[in-house]
Amino acid sequence: MRILLVEDDPQLGDGLTVGLRQAGFAVDWVKDGHAADHALHAESFDLVVLDLGLPRLSGMDVLSRARQRGQAMPILILTARDATGDKVSGLDAGADDYLVKPIDLDELTARIRALARRSAGRAAPLLIHGELALDPAAHVVTLAGQPVELSSREFSLLQMLLENTGRVLSRTQLEQSLYGWRDEPDSNALEVHIHHLRKKLGSDLIRTLRGVGYTIAK
Repeated sequence: MRILLVEDDPQLGDGLTVGLRQAGFAVDWVKDGHAADHALHAESFDLVVLDLGLPRLSGMDVLSRARQRGQAMPILILTARDATGDKVSGLDAGADDYLVKPIDLDELTARIRALARRSAGRAAPLLIHGELALDPAAHVVTLAGQPVELSSREFSLLQMLLENTGRVLSRTQLEQSLYGWRDEPDSNALEVHIHHLRKKLGSDLIRTLRGVGYTIAK
């Protein structure tokens, strides 16, 4: 999952970036509202963590512009503003969740997972496909009850494919979800991850539609 973090506090932004990446997310961090609006206009993100008190363009304006463009990805407001009126305004403007600083990183990642579940239209915390099970919270994959060791990228790739079972995802869609701005993957990195997943989970799990993309069939 690729997250846009919009936070102008250098210390908090750095800490959240490190923590979210350690939790397995691809994170791009911008420090003002104008940069956030430009990033959202130009690129695709799975979720946004948005501060409100931003320089150059307020968080509320960033939120409003994103929704006016028809962008439906979950947006979680993370702010020091704890007044009920601010919470109501943020949620009514299109935010999907509202957290008040200071925050606990475990709670933030749990809320991100919950928003991702709802965005994908599923209620269960586990992703299950036959004898394969993926637990996003515990970061564990099992096959026929036995744990399978996956790299962080392999886990994220498998999670995205399972969340979209029956849909074909293009190379661009998968790469945008896996890699942030600081990442410079090799041209064949995605194919290498797919190859490793097939070796560990079975060659028939992930289908390739040449020239189109990849899918896990229902």
